[in-house]
Amino acid sequence: MIQTPYLLFLGDAPDALAAKVAQGIKDWRPDVSVGQLRLPGCNADMGLTDMTLAEAKTAGAKTLVIGVANRGGVISDAWKKVLVEALEMGFDLASGLHNLLRDEPTLVAAAQTNGCTLHDVRVPNASYPIANGVKRSGKRCLAVGTDCSVGKMYTAIAMERVMHKRGMKADFRATGQTGILITGSGVPLDAVIADFMAGSVEYLTPDNDDDHWDLIEGQGSLFHVSYSGVTMALIHGGQPDALILCHEPTRKHMRGLPDYQQPSLETLRDTAMPLAQVGNPDCKIVAVSVNTQHLSEADALAYLAEVEERMGLPTVDPFRQGADRLVDALEGV
Repeated sequence: MIQTPYLLFLGDAPDALAAKVAQGIKDWRPDVSVGQLRLPGCNADMGLTDMTLAEAKTAGAKTLVIGVANRGGVISDAWKKVLVEALEMGFDLASGLHNLLRDEPTLVAAAQTNGCTLHDVRVPNASYPIANGVKRSGKRCLAVGTDCSVGKMYTAIAMERVMHKRGMKADFRATGQTGILITGSGVPLDAVIADFMAGSVEYLTPDNDDDHWDLIEGQGSLFHVSYSGVTMALIHGGQPDALILCHEPTRKHMRGLPDYQQPSLETLRDTAMPLAQVGNPDCKIVAVSVNTQHLSEADALAYLAEVEERMGLPTVDPFRQGADRLVDALEGV
């Protein structure tokens, strides 16, 4: 188990999206987020107290969590001095990067010397099967997006909280490093060998009660040339009964791909539906979730209303407005 509370390390993240791991932990586990540590040049800010390692130690922090999700998932040389210093002060380290803590000799040596633990959450911890496509009992909902980092995880967690308040049977199923750090379990899907990705999603969402919903954390986008493979594994391995379309309307281009534009919600709908119906012919698209964080309240309401009328689907920002209408949309599925 990763010890809490956390000090969230933002490093030299160039923008808020690059620190999406920290943002997710701060938004959904504020009770364990005591502060943030930023290096010079960091342009991300979680709104937490800026702390030195010594100040965080005094505040009770036990684990320094690398809250950055950079392209390629690498541990920057600029970070290593701080990470070693944290270990020397008795902090454990937790990371969801592809570049594993355990593969860095200086960090391993410092951890061993100081009796600290290195937590690499982006490492599969089970032997996953190859997907067989056999229909499972229970129900499953998957968020699919026009791009990466548009609110798929937030949508699923917000829905789970509403369903629990209503006394419904539901579980958020984490498939990425942020979700795993928030919930403490899941499948690090993009670190699973390709042939076993869909099978790992079947493993994550096994047979369940007929009235139980698995809310599967979405990843990537069918339209993102770097990360479309994980999305397809979720669609086929998840065999969702319901899809929710996710979008962020202020993007100038696909995340990290300046030569590629986001598809329309209609294109996402018309592409995702037949792919989902390969594994579950009864799958339905039930709602639209929009990340309006960069819009004013008035502009957000106007945009949501326009999309709802255009798409003929309930359309909300679940973080800004709550996820009740998204949960309502599951009725009858």
